[in-house]
Amino acid sequence: MNQLLILGAGGHGKVMAEAAEAQGAWQHIALLDDRHALLDGTLRWPVLASIERAGHFVSEYSHAAVAVGDSKRRLEWLDMLAGLGFCIPTLIHPAAWVSPSASLAEGCVVMANATVQADARLGRGSIVNTGASVDHDCSIGDGVHICPGASLGGEVIIGHGSWLGIGCSVIQGVRIGSHVTVGAGAAVISDIGDAMTVVGVPARGISRGME
Repeated sequence: MNQLLILGAGGHGKVMAEAAEAQGAWQHIALLDDRHALLDGTLRWPVLASIERAGHFVSEYSHAAVAVGDSKRRLEWLDMLAGLGFCIPTLIHPAAWVSPSASLAEGCVVMANATVQADARLGRGSIVNTGASVDHDCSIGDGVHICPGASLGGEVIIGHGSWLGIGCSVIQGVRIGSHVTVGAGAAVISDIGDAMTVVGVPARGISRGME
């Protein structure tokens, strides 16, 4: 039986569980969360135990996913789950469009009404959230989170662990480094180096005077 265990029972966990449920591939879905004593019985799915007890469920649940927004923790937990012997699925909501020529690494999540176009490549544990779009030939690094309503033109390259805020836009051909934060509604029209935070239209780095 295909049974799915999701680490994290917050808002993102609920959305992931519903996406997995809509896929119709799982006979049973359950969650783990350190607040399990408070959360169990409040959701449509059981919240069984704390995160650290994931290994106790490997014989019962064939697959496991991670539902946390922090990219470093998400990738660490994916490594942990793989090391414990879980299979790591890619979750795609049936209301999303993913091109047959796109490549999605393990642990990717594509939410409802999102679009991933031809020959796009999504790295391990990346998220294309509700209504976001990734156009043709984009290359998205491991652990990247593309937030709801964000739009990427074709041939955009994004390094590992970057976070693109709600409703931002990135023109075609731009390179965004690793561990970059792009503010909500920003318009990225030029390349961005590693570990920068950019906001505004057009997007510019935040200086000390703006903090």
